[in-house]
Amino acid sequence: MNHAPTLSRATPLLERYRSYLPITDKTPIITLHEGDTPLISAPRLAANLGVNELWLKLETMNPTGSFKDRGMVMAIAKALEAGSRAVVCASTGNTSAAAAAYAARTGLECVVVVPAGKIALGKLAQALMYGAKLLVIEGNFDQALDMVRALSESQPITLVNSVNPYRLEGQATAAYEIIDALGDAPDYLALPVGNAGNISAYWLGFQRYYAAHQCESTPQMLGFQATGSAAIVRGEPIAHPETVATAIRIGNPASWKLATAARDESGGLIDDVSDEEIIAAWRDLAAMEGIFCEPASAAGVAGIRKLMREGRGDPKGRYVAVLTGHGLKDPQLAVEQFSVPAPIPADLKAVEKALGF
Repeated sequence: MNHAPTLSRATPLLERYRSYLPITDKTPIITLHEGDTPLISAPRLAANLGVNELWLKLETMNPTGSFKDRGMVMAIAKALEAGSRAVVCASTGNTSAAAAAYAARTGLECVVVVPAGKIALGKLAQALMYGAKLLVIEGNFDQALDMVRALSESQPITLVNSVNPYRLEGQATAAYEIIDALGDAPDYLALPVGNAGNISAYWLGFQRYYAAHQCESTPQMLGFQATGSAAIVRGEPIAHPETVATAIRIGNPASWKLATAARDESGGLIDDVSDEEIIAAWRDLAAMEGIFCEPASAAGVAGIRKLMREGRGDPKGRYVAVLTGHGLKDPQLAVEQFSVPAPIPADLKAVEKALGF
């Protein structure tokens, strides 16, 4: 006897938060089952940082492994609604993977422009596998973004970087999920700042949900840039940004003004953390909580540690740190952290000796 297959009944993100999104009757509800990512308590890491309560928002669990999928599903849906046949983006990696995946899902052409030598190979492989047309330029991300913005203005192709307002609308859904999970907003939300769209999106989401659900308060937004790419902290663009955290290696954030508005309106801050601080937090996330994220994702945790060390943090507060991308996006740096053990004889006594028994 044949039985019909069991199908997933998960509600698509665009449908779940439809009333909070710019969706019309003509907007196609597309999905790769993005969103609905775990919010995990991190007691060991919280104790290590010196805070009472720490939660980790695992955006690593999105379909292409990063938070970009939330915004991209909204941007691609609106591009389809407008009759677009192609999309374009500049990327340090995660945007390209998300754009290419959702374009492939919906039959759109996708063009990705990346800076030479400044993108993790795991992310580059994703864009290529999804069928994107990849252009590598001799320049940095900011130059790539300028190029695709000009291209979208002169050609019939939709720009899907975070300067596209639908991207931020989609990314705001993560704030809705955090409030749904906790029952209220946290005291503090810590996250990496690269092109600065995500901190803006979270603040938009918290404000919107605060009004609709009568939350007790909105969180202070704590954004952290890598020191070598900390344009907002320095107050001026950086021509040649540098950091091991490739996802936030951006010297002139496109959403700069929106990010500083989120900082100021929430009573939060945007600070910088060194590569050494990022790597330490990155390794601690894996060793203490079993969570492997890409280096840039650890900037929020590194930032909380810095604030606590300097006496600027709130030990009694409820913190949520956003982990923006999966560790397998950038595995080479992880491999470089360790040396390969020397081989030992294949017998029990040698194994016991090596283990100290």
